[in-house]
This record gives sequence, C-alpha cells and structure tokens, in this order.
Amino acid sequence: MRLPVAKVFLAFLFALIVGGSVVGGSRVMAQTAAPAASTATLGQADRIAALEKQNADNAALIAAAQTSGDNAWMLVSAALVLMMSGPGLALFYGGLVRKKNILGTMMQTFAMMAVITVLWAFVTYSLAFGEGNAFIGGLHNVFLKGVGLAPDVKYAATIPLQTFMVYQLMFAIITPALITGAFAERMKFSAMLVFMVLWALMVYSPMAHMVWGKGGLLNASLGGKFPCLDFAGGTVVHVTSGVSALVTALYLGKRLGYPKVPMPPHSVVLSFIGACLLWVGWFGFNAGSALSSGTLATSAFVATHFGAAAAAIGWSVAEWIRQGKPSALGAISGAVAGLVAITPASGFVTPMSALWIGLIAGVFCYLMVVKVKAAFGYDDSLDAFGVHGAGGTIGAILTGVFANSVINPIFGVGKATGLLEGNGHQLLNQLVGVAIAWSLSIVGTLVILFIVDKLIGLRVSEDAEREGLDLSQHGEEGYDWAH
Repeated sequence: MRLPVAKVFLAFLFALIVGGSVVGGSRVMAQTAAPAASTATLGQADRIAALEKQNADNAALIAAAQTSGDNAWMLVSAALVLMMSGPGLALFYGGLVRKKNILGTMMQTFAMMAVITVLWAFVTYSLAFGEGNAFIGGLHNVFLKGVGLAPDVKYAATIPLQTFMVYQLMFAIITPALITGAFAERMKFSAMLVFMVLWALMVYSPMAHMVWGKGGLLNASLGGKFPCLDFAGGTVVHVTSGVSALVTALYLGKRLGYPKVPMPPHSVVLSFIGACLLWVGWFGFNAGSALSSGTLATSAFVATHFGAAAAAIGWSVAEWIRQGKPSALGAISGAVAGLVAITPASGFVTPMSALWIGLIAGVFCYLMVVKVKAAFGYDDSLDAFGVHGAGGTIGAILTGVFANSVINPIFGVGKATGLLEGNGHQLLNQLVGVAIAWSLSIVGTLVILFIVDKLIGLRVSEDAEREGLDLSQHGEEGYDWAH
C-alpha cells in the first residue's frame, strides 16, 4: 500500500509544481504583457509625432526654399531694371543725340539713379505704396519706417518688404529718365533736377499708388473701384513719362535750327548696344513683376520676348515699305516700342496674343514717329512720346482686349478677364486708367514746368545750346580726340 500512496503523493507534488509554474508563468506573462503593449502603443505615438515633426520641418524647409528662390529672383530682377537705366537707356539716348550732348544726355539718366533713390527713401515710397486713400499713399513709411525684412502679404508674401521696396525703386528711377528724351539737348541740368523731383512727387507717386498701392483707385488685385490691368507699368511708367515728355517738348519749344538743320544720331552703334541692354533688362521689368519665381514669371518672360520680336519686325516692315530699306535704328526703335506695349499685358496674355500686341505696336509707333510727329511739327528729340506715350497707351488698351484668365485669373478662377474672353467691361476700365494717366501727366507736368521756369528757368541759353550741354552744363567733352 505504501507504493501507491507514494506514487499518488509524487503525482500530486508534480502537479503542484507544474501548476505553480504554469500559474507563475501566467502571472509573469501577464505582468510583462502590459508593459509590452504599453511600449508598442508608446512607440507608435512616438513614430506619429516624429512623422508630424518631419512634415512640419519639411514644410518649413520648402517655405524657406521658396522664399529664398523668390527673393533671389527679385533681387536679380531689380538689378536688371537698374541696368535698363544705366547703361541701357543712357547708351540708347546718348547715341541718338549729337556728340556735343552725349555726356549731358547720359548724365540726366545717371542723375536719376542717385536723386530718385534718395527721394524714394525719404518720402516717395511711402506716397506710392504706403497706406493712404484711393489717390495717394500716406506718410507712414517716410524714411522707410516700417519697411523691414518681413514680407507684406498684401504686396508679396514670400519676399522681404525691403526687396519689394528696392525693386519698385528701379521703376521710379527709369520713369522720369524716359522723359529726358523729349527735351534732350536744350534743358538746364539744374532745371532738370528740380523738375524731376517735383514730377516724382506729383505725378509718379500718385499714379503708382492708384494702380499698385493698397486701396488704389485702379488697383485690380486689391479691389480698386476701376480695376485697371497693368502688370508692369504701362500706365504708371510709359503713359505718364511719354505724355509728360510731349508736354515738356511743347512747353520748351524746338531746338535751334529744328527741323531745317539736320540733327542725325551721332552713334547708332551706342544706341544699338543700349537697346539690346534694354531688351535683356526688360525681363526683370516684366517677369520680375510677378513678384515671385513661379509660372507667372515664366509667362511674363515669354510674352515680353515675343512682343519685342514682333514689334521689331512690324516697324522694320513698315519702314521697308515706306522708305525702301529697313534701318538698324528703326529695328531697335521697334523692339523698344514692343517692349513698352507688352509691359501692361505681359502677365495676362498668351504668347500668341503677345505677338499680336507687339506687331500692332510696332506699326502704330512707327506711324506716330514718322507721320504724326511730322504733321504737328513738335520737337520730341528722341521720340519719347512716339514710343513710350503712344506704345504705353496702345498696350494698355490692348491688354483689356487680350487678357486671359488662363494666364492670370486675377478676378477669380473661371471669371473672364479680357474682351475676347467675354469681359467687355474691362476695356472700359483700361480706358479709365489711360485717361487718368494722361490727365494727371498733362496737368501735373504743366504746373511743374511753370513753377520751375519761374524759379530758375528751364532752357539753356542759345550760346550754351550751340556749344552743347557737355561743355556748357558739365565743363567736359564726351570725346577727347587726340591731335
């Protein structure tokens, strides 16, 4: 009997040990399972948090890259626009005058690079782009107060406000410099300086604010009452300068001997180089007005090039038909006319529309220079009105015809932009913008000319004009020929 009892006891003991192990193991597993599950949950949360942080970091890097890319393009564009003034316009205008006036003519453009820059920092930037009313900005940004390195999202969300400011400065420099072509060879340098300072205050600043400034009457992107499409300065730059040029030429009177005495350009070669520099610089002028390095800049770049090319052909063909030969001076004048005309439209039209605008502008400006100027007999020395005033006007009007929402849905996606797309009212808005630019330029320029004439006199003496501006105004000669 002892053996079965012993077996039973051993079996019981074995079961107890095994059961205890199982129970103990279960408890251990139970105790370790919870931390394992907790670790898994915690690991998943960490991974999600890490992914969210990575996405945020990537978004920040993308935004920083976009800002850097946009800012780089805008700084390059600002430099390109400045190149349009010096050396571009300085060479273009300098080659068109007689050699005794080359330095005097080039100095007028160069002076704008200095004087308008200081004036812009003091007050005109604030008048053009500061908070104000529908016609003029306020004085909140005088001495560039508040113009820092943070963007102003109403103007450009991805570039520093200082970049925007200095880019717009380059427009303010070249615009009055364009006027000098009309009174070349006969205005005092001192009178020119006073005239340009007052013109920048009284004509350019309000026009720039109305078209591009916050709350401006003609601002199409910020809810102006009469939204006028002007991508890069058709009304602001070319109409104002061209019309003011005509008024100034009429007020001053003709050069001594004009039109009986021949006054041909002394160096078409210099003008040719200047025109080519203008063409290259104009990409900064128009494509830069996208205020970013995106697809709109590409569209404006292409439209600019196509418009210039078509206008050069249009002017040359018209000249070829009328005179039997296409001239180099005519070709470069046509290219500049096309660049002027495509400026307001560059960010709104297709490449094919740009070709039409350029072709029309080339022929139109040619007729203004050779027909209309001769018929009325005014002495617009370097055809500032015939190219910029006429080209800017026709370009602004044609913008209202050819503007396409596929290129720039400025009024909202799916809403028609120009006449050919079904928005006939836009043509009326363009005409309003042109009329305001003409009116402001005529009245403002006449008032300024009268003031300056009474204060210090506008025109050089007859002896000084015969001697040339280089010697009479600056005491030096552009060409010191070796004997």
